[in-house]
Amino acid sequence: MIKLGLNHAVGAALLALSTAGASAQTLPSAEGAPANAAPLRATPSDAILLTVFLKHDQSKPLGQINEELRRNGYYDQFPPAGIDVVSWYVVMGIGQIVTLRVPPDRLREVNRVLEDTAWGAYRTEFYPAYDYKAAAEQQRRQMQAKPK
Repeated sequence: MIKLGLNHAVGAALLALSTAGASAQTLPSAEGAPANAAPLRATPSDAILLTVFLKHDQSKPLGQINEELRRNGYYDQFPPAGIDVVSWYVVMGIGQIVTLRVPPDRLREVNRVLEDTAWGAYRTEFYPAYDYKAAAEQQRRQMQAKPK
């Protein structure tokens, strides 16, 4: 059995998310999708990518966690309607890692939904990012065009 440190596992998870690409539209299976999840739609070009770590409370069995989430309305409210889900992974030993495409004016809404519905069952961590792909490609072309 291979044992990985938490930092290595988190790094591997983030690498997996980054290689999924900002334009990937991977949703959880139909049976795991929230009932109010809206169809994917275009979001403003200034949208940020928000990676949310939903870390399991390992002092509770999974059934208890799921029941707490149900009572809190998590399955009805997360993600908020109209927020694009870029990816949703389970990372063994950590919990779930969800990446959302969020217009800046809806960031507080996403935060409040998680505060109101996920806390107690999960510990949360948030990592905002932005799509740098086009800028990186442009910079690469410019640097390659310079004489060596």
